[in-house]
This record gives sequence, structure tokens and C-alpha cells, in this order.
Amino acid sequence: MPLVSDAIDHERLYLVAESQAGYFSTAQALAVGMDRSTLAHHAREGGRYVRVRRGLYRLRHFPTSEHEHVMAAWLPLRQAGAVVSHESALELHGLSDVIPAAVHLSLPRAKRGQRARHGVRLHTAESPPAPSEIQQVRGLPTTTPARSIVDALQAGTQPEQIELAVRQSLQRGLLTPRRLRQATAQRSERVRRFLDDVLAGATR
Repeated sequence: MPLVSDAIDHERLYLVAESQAGYFSTAQALAVGMDRSTLAHHAREGGRYVRVRRGLYRLRHFPTSEHEHVMAAWLPLRQAGAVVSHESALELHGLSDVIPAAVHLSLPRAKRGQRARHGVRLHTAESPPAPSEIQQVRGLPTTTPARSIVDALQAGTQPEQIELAVRQSLQRGLLTPRRLRQATAQRSERVRRFLDDVLAGATR
């Protein structure tokens, strides 16, 4: 019976991890009925799971994917309301040629005490992304193209990358000039003026 139960727990956990690039948290393993000793057993050398770090695991034989490092960075902060944003969001949307030096995640201001792990940059703002500014991309909650462009510009992403992202978004129908201008409403004069100039050139 324990073997049958173990197999059922593994199948349930697989279904969870499958939508998360093969990753899962300790909390998710416990939620499907697996106990800590069974989890530790399968995470030993050569076992079904790989312990990535405390509280985070990966299915050992799950296929790798291009953006799984983003999933690995986001999953531990899932309960804190983290959202993929800035340059990392642009990358997931396939906008610009930017190569983020870290995984960018936005958190509600109330969660600003969270510690960023190596390779992760956390952003908090008085006006975090609204539900209408978040969409699912590759299984990850990600800021919309308009919000991503504005956030990245304000955070210092190279202007030519922002211009490219705007042009690509317009060409692919991911945003409209009106939507982008709405996203800049509460931003600095510098941000609004730059994007107005980009839109003027892109829509001639």
C-alpha cells in the first residue's frame, strides 16, 4: 500500500510541476499528500527529484526549457505575489534583444522586506501591477507589454532596446499607442516624453 500511495503522490506532484517547467516547492509537495521523509528520500542522489535549494525542487528527468531559470526564481516568491516584470517580462514576451543580467520580479510594496537571492532583482512600487496589467506567459504571471516597457525604461534599460520593444509590440498587435500612453500616465516627464517620441516615429 505505501508504494501505491507513493506512486499516487508522485503523479499528483508531477501534474503540479509539469506546468512549472519541472519545478515545485516543498509546500506544493506537502499539499498533494507527500510527507517530508518521502520527499527527502526521492531527493537523494540519483532519486526522482533534485533539490535546487531549500524549499525548491525539480523533477530530475523533466526536459529543460529556455526560461526555466525565471520559473525557479519566481516560484519561491509565488505566495508573496511576485510577478515577472521589467527586462525579464520583455524577454518572455519576445520583445527587444535585451538579455537580463538578473531575473526581474515585482512585488507589492507591503512585501518589500523580501530578500533577493543571487541572480534575482526585486522591484517594489507604490503602484504595483494591477490585475489588468498581468497576463500568463509560459505559465508565469507576467506584466503586459505596455507595463513591461514603461517599467524597464524607468529602471534604466537602454533606450534603443525600449524603442525596439515598442516597434515590435505595435507590429505584432500587442499594444496600441493609446494603451502605451495610458501606462505612462503616472510616470515621470522623461518617460512620457521619450515614449511619445518613439510612438511618433513608429506610427508615421
